[in-house]
Amino acid sequence: MKKLNIAVLGATGAVGQEMLKVLAEYDLPVNKLLPLGSARSAGKKIIFKGEEVEIQEATDECFKGMDFVLGAVEGDMSKRFAPAIKASGAVYIDNSSAFRLDPEVPLVVPEVNGADAFENSGIIANPNCCTIIALMAVAGIEKLSRIEKMVVCTYQAVSGAGQAGIAELNSQMNALAAGEKPEVKTFATQIALNVIPFIDAPYGNDYSKEEMKMQNEGRKILHDPELKVNCTCVRVPVMRSHSIAVTLRTEKKIDIESAKKAVAAFPGCKLIEDYEGRCYPTPLDTTDQDLVWVGRIRQDLTDENGITLWCCGDQIRKGAASNAVQILKLLAEKT
Repeated sequence: MKKLNIAVLGATGAVGQEMLKVLAEYDLPVNKLLPLGSARSAGKKIIFKGEEVEIQEATDECFKGMDFVLGAVEGDMSKRFAPAIKASGAVYIDNSSAFRLDPEVPLVVPEVNGADAFENSGIIANPNCCTIIALMAVAGIEKLSRIEKMVVCTYQAVSGAGQAGIAELNSQMNALAAGEKPEVKTFATQIALNVIPFIDAPYGNDYSKEEMKMQNEGRKILHDPELKVNCTCVRVPVMRSHSIAVTLRTEKKIDIESAKKAVAAFPGCKLIEDYEGRCYPTPLDTTDQDLVWVGRIRQDLTDENGITLWCCGDQIRKGAASNAVQILKLLAEKT
């Protein structure tokens, strides 16, 4: 693999910082690292592989000479800089929702549909965090038989709302411990000691945009426009790592032992049958690592072709930063 020039757009945010961390951990041959941020962040220093690197202001001209750009900014900023990135000749791997459903842009989970990454025209989209985690958990089963539908409930950590979400849960827990009234800024209501069964904006059909991502993105990644997904997204007072309950229906009946073997054999998954005396993973088990842990695989009691499972994954890593770096690595290894 040749030495790479890599830019990280949005290097000061939670996902951008994690991208830098994962790049260092994966020990990719980086010739030049270019961390990019706003004018306010320009001039600040970050540490990459033990060396100080200065953050530069993102401009249209700064992408020249880059091989890859990792995007960790909101959709509007992603669309703002995408033309300049493409014009520079770099491949843009974008973590925002800006291009996920664009038919010209591949939407990639490397273990599931990695071949799609090579069909890019300069932009590759990173899926939604819960889509990545859920599809990783079921992709082994999908190899045994097409999945017709899924009923999904997500239990999403506050880090899914970025650094502001983490700060809000921390501040509310501190306020409650001190006997004070918690302040609500980031979420619609108090998240400490609570759950909020609505994430993102309304989609227009009594579901939220976050809930519809599982179906819309799942169809594209699995190349199955007929896949049906019913999803409820819940914010829970957990700092990091999302949990997801999935009930799926396959075309052919799959016995539970075969399903377990398929999950255990799928790259990037860890089957949990007896972990510290329990048959399931938790968010704390899966924090700060890249595997999706899957447990409680069992027969659905309402459908003989149904299978129910529980999975957990670090949404900042595999659900965002690590997935993007893995796409980069996949492409770089072929050049």
